[in-house]
Amino acid sequence: MDARWRLLALTSIGAFMAPLDGSIVAVALPRIATALGLGYGPSLWVQAAYLLTMAVLLIPLGRWADRRGRLRSYLLGIALFTAGSLLAALARSGGMLIGGRVVQAVGAALLSATSAALVTAVFPPSERGRALGINVMAVYAGLSVGPPLGGFLVDRFGWPSLFLVNLPIGAGVLGWGLHLARSVKDAEAPVRGGDLPGSLLLGVGLLGLLIPPTFAAEWGWGDPRLVGLLVLGSLALAGFLFWERRAVSPLLDLDLLRNRVFTAGNLAAFLNYGALYAVGLLTAAHLQLVQGRSARVAGWILLGQPVVQAALSPLAGHLGDRLGARLLSSLGMGFTALGMGCLALLPAHPNLPLLIASLAVVGVGMAAFSAPNTSAVMGSVARERLGVAAAVLATMRVTGMAFSVALLGGLAAQGLGSGGWKALVRGGDPSLALVFANGYRAAMTAGALLALLGAWASLARPRRDPGVTSSS
Repeated sequence: MDARWRLLALTSIGAFMAPLDGSIVAVALPRIATALGLGYGPSLWVQAAYLLTMAVLLIPLGRWADRRGRLRSYLLGIALFTAGSLLAALARSGGMLIGGRVVQAVGAALLSATSAALVTAVFPPSERGRALGINVMAVYAGLSVGPPLGGFLVDRFGWPSLFLVNLPIGAGVLGWGLHLARSVKDAEAPVRGGDLPGSLLLGVGLLGLLIPPTFAAEWGWGDPRLVGLLVLGSLALAGFLFWERRAVSPLLDLDLLRNRVFTAGNLAAFLNYGALYAVGLLTAAHLQLVQGRSARVAGWILLGQPVVQAALSPLAGHLGDRLGARLLSSLGMGFTALGMGCLALLPAHPNLPLLIASLAVVGVGMAAFSAPNTSAVMGSVARERLGVAAAVLATMRVTGMAFSVALLGGLAAQGLGSGGWKALVRGGDPSLALVFANGYRAAMTAGALLALLGAWASLARPRRDPGVTSSS
């Protein structure tokens, strides 16, 4: 097999691991909350800590990977992700579990910062969309396998098995990657030293802006802690931009932001994931806590969205090579808004085929958006900036995910009040289930509006994307 296709296969297996872990955990959160006695905020932090850590580290680690070698950095990411999975499986408290998730996130940040850059570097523009479509298909395959596998594992073996399943996959990928590294030249870009002040300012800024929505449902938006964090985050991001304009070796080359394809594609990615990432998390909770279904059945129902995504992503990548990302990605965001609008209109105990069909429409939208948008963004930058470009795109994606969990999760729980989540997962109070069902509809409505904003951002890019081949 050609070395570039072996490299694509390696990065695709790694791309399978992180979403597999995320979708497995989403189905099992009510069970984990019961086992460890977690309230709503700590339950969200099982996911949010993973996403926030990734968001803070992606750009610094993308730059580090450009200097140290992307393939070596990718393999280090596999090792850390596997080690974090073991730590999470051994956790006996919420704090220990969140700590394991943070270690997982450091590894996942290295994977996300390098995967698209490795693929983009070895495939020509005429094949880039197809290759990235296959890579994206692996992501959605992980999302597809996660819900039913998670439901089966948590029902049969308990929640620690959700993390133990990563160990054989990680060990196998690491061994294969070390073997492949002997025959593949690992590209290193001539990038100068690091930017510690920029990294710290960016990290404080992202945390300051993303933590408040996570706790707003419990603390209230007027709480001084939330206001202080928002002010701190805003000042830190302003300081980051000020510093980057003057730094000798900036963390982020602000010239990239003058690239309309790059900027519009990243904004669209943020809004896309901000709209839909919490769909699986909240729908899994709705299926179990409102409709009274088991984790296993909930996992099978949630297959509607990721199966469609996995099936259509290679086709979407191929069409993106021919047609460009602008129209296809914008149409995808429109389908996402339609699907989430349908979810918002469903009653507390919906007709099951309608629920699955609504999730499938969301899957069509995600498939049409992701691969073409990624190909356009990565194809718009010079080769020596691929690592940073991939890291910026991944940061927008993961920040959107964290924003989705915080904002949509907060809307879903807005009426539960202090202690309401623990009472809901224990069961026995139908009024709390109804409150959560109403919050779920509000969250889906907000997600549909974010998706429409994402469609607008996608349409803002130039009509013809760089690197798009003609049909001849």
